[in-house]
Formats: sequence, structure tokens, C-alpha cells
Amino acid sequence: MQNKITVETLNAWFGTNHALKNINLSFQENRITAIIGPSGCGKSTFIRCLNRMHEVVRGAKVSGKVLVDGKDIYERDIDPVDIRRCIGMVFQKPNPFPTMSIYDNVAAGLKLNGMKDKKILDKTVEESLKKAALWDEVKNDLNKSGVSLSGGQQQRLCIARALAVEPEIILFDEPCSALDPISTSRIEDLMIELKEKYTIVIVTHNMQQAARVSDYTAFFLYGELIEFGETNQIFKKPKEKSTEDYIVGRFG
Repeated sequence: MQNKITVETLNAWFGTNHALKNINLSFQENRITAIIGPSGCGKSTFIRCLNRMHEVVRGAKVSGKVLVDGKDIYERDIDPVDIRRCIGMVFQKPNPFPTMSIYDNVAAGLKLNGMKDKKILDKTVEESLKKAALWDEVKNDLNKSGVSLSGGQQQRLCIARALAVEPEIILFDEPCSALDPISTSRIEDLMIELKEKYTIVIVTHNMQQAARVSDYTAFFLYGELIEFGETNQIFKKPKEKSTEDYIVGRFG
């Protein structure tokens, strides 16, 4: 199995705050990697560096390399918009565009890229909603507002929106923290299905979720990568005491 993403000596700052310190980490293609650690340890900052969203924050700075298929996404000739198209993100709280219909929410990225062919738009919207396990629930209500859906449906709509522009990698930043257990289960099942076609990175505070869905787990603490390995090993036989302490709830 080859690496889809390779991170080399990644550092990130917010002004003078050194948020990430010399991170070296690789992500295998078509696998799910969970990023765990206490609040404020740099998890969300890290995945925002993977698709160049960190740099849009005022005073933010990054050094090091993020290689996707061997190409450094931080090279000067790389357009960040192209990177964010290739590396989609689903956020903690569902954020459908409030003034748009379900259909237009999914089609938004395509339209932004200049797609006007109605047949292609229709096909992509349907396929994306099917991939997000939402089509059967909304196929007769595509003109309804995206915010009229339940929280779990809104999150799957946001996943469909990310899928519509055909990314290769999907980043999930605590995607289930605002959802009920049934909706959480649907999203987890969906991620496992999606890894057949996509490389997935998920930030989560839920240890059970990380154990259920991920193939690999990385433990962050104070902006540093403490331990990385197969999820089964990390949860059953962690090499570092701080990893074990966090997983069993002794701190964090």
C-alpha cells in the first residue's frame, strides 16, 4: 500500500504561538487515519495544514513539506484552490449554504468551477448524494433548503458537497461531535464505505469512534506527534505512557 500523503518536518504558528512542532507522518491511500489528543494539542491545525486552510488565518504561518503523490502542495507554483478541490474537508458542525437548495448545495463547487451543463450537474448531484447515503431520503425534495434537513442529514449533505468536485482525500474535523448516536453511526458507516475510493483523515475526541473506523491512529500532545501506528496496536499496546494515559482517560 502506497502513501497518499507524506508530511515532513511540518511546523505551524499562529503569530508567535508555535502550534505544531516538527511533525513527520504518512497517510496510506484508501485507509482511514484518526488523529486523537486533548483539546488544544494541534489536531485541527494539523489537518488544516493538509489542504492549506491554515494559511487563510491572519498571522498563520507554515514551514515544512506536505507531499501528495510526491508533490509538495506548498510549492510556489501550486494554486491553493486546486489543493482544496483535491483535498476536501467536512467540518465539526454541518454548514450547508443556508440560502441554497439541497441540489444547489451539492452543485455549488461544480458551478463555481464553471460547469453549466445541466445533465452533468444532475448526474453529479445524484451520484454524490448516493455516495453520501442521502439520495433516497431527499430525491423528491431537492429544491428544499439544505438547512431544512436534520443535523445528521445536513452533515451527509456536506459530505456530498465535498464529493461532488471529485476529491482524492477527505478530511473530517470532528464530524460527529454535534450529532446524535444514530446519525453518528450513519456517518461512521459512510466513512468506512468511502475509504474504498478515498483517503480519509479524521480528527476525533471519541476514542470509541477512532477504534471503530480507523486503520491507523496518531496521538498528538502539545503540538507534537507522540505516537503513530495501526489502530489496534495504539489502543491495545501503546508504546508511550502518555498515549496510554490519554486513551484510558487518566488525563485530557
